[in-house]
Amino acid sequence: MPLILFAAPDLWPDYAALLPEALHAAGIKAKIVTQTDDPGAVDYVIYAPSAPLQDFTPFKSCKAVLSLWAGVERVAPNPTLTQPLCRMVDSGLTEGMVEWVVGHTLRHHLGMDRHIVNPSRQWNPTCPPLARERKVAMLGMGALGTACARGLSALNFCVTGWSRTAKDIPGIACLQGEAGLQAAVYDADIVVTLLPKTPQTENLLNATRLSWLKPGAVILNPGRGALIDEKALLAALDAGLGHATLDVFRTEPLPADHPFWAHPKITITPHIAADTRPRGAVRMLVENIRRSEAGEALLHLVDRRLGY
Repeated sequence: MPLILFAAPDLWPDYAALLPEALHAAGIKAKIVTQTDDPGAVDYVIYAPSAPLQDFTPFKSCKAVLSLWAGVERVAPNPTLTQPLCRMVDSGLTEGMVEWVVGHTLRHHLGMDRHIVNPSRQWNPTCPPLARERKVAMLGMGALGTACARGLSALNFCVTGWSRTAKDIPGIACLQGEAGLQAAVYDADIVVTLLPKTPQTENLLNATRLSWLKPGAVILNPGRGALIDEKALLAALDAGLGHATLDVFRTEPLPADHPFWAHPKITITPHIAADTRPRGAVRMLVENIRRSEAGEALLHLVDRRLGY
């Protein structure tokens, strides 16, 4: 009988009924604990990077660490973590991200702000262009970026994808490399950043690359706060960049005195674009435990060299 340590005590109430039910339905007899005096007996650790557990050394028999988060940059570099690490990928997380990206893209595409907030009661019948006339650059073409690119493409937006490695996605032009990045953002009306945080992606949009964007362009960042140089973004907005809608930040919660709060061209959402939903997460956790017990390959195994 596998011993599972649910090492995210603050989240346990959300999973206390769902996880045992899902394990039972999958025919897996397991014991679940939220703390243990015998870490050497633990077979699986279910983990959130914000949890108190930081030293994995005592978990000598652990077959896998199963993260509840899609992002693993807080845990992947941990030198004590020698066990296989799986990141969270589930349909609910993907759907939430697509809805956030599509929703905020439509907001800026349609110019909804001027109608929602119109204290002067101005009658402005300016009609926006059609979606097929609006260019979107999707920076990051992993599972989430690809799903968002397809969602926007289905609405007829002209989507160009960019990633650090070559991608072949039917119906979407995909670029890579520095020249490809410049080409993707150069004439984009909306730029979406959906990459993991790695040494190679930190400050991806720095002052030089932000200068490639045309005046009035909009940035949506539901990926990672470190993808954008904060000072360079503020300077670019002051110099003519249209708007930045940000869901992720280097420090969260975003401090009350941070200049982002007061800037008229910044919209802040509190890291809600793609939250882990317990019901969908449990399905993935149980499937990976089932696979491990059956000797099958784990899903969404993190490549430590790449950091995701």
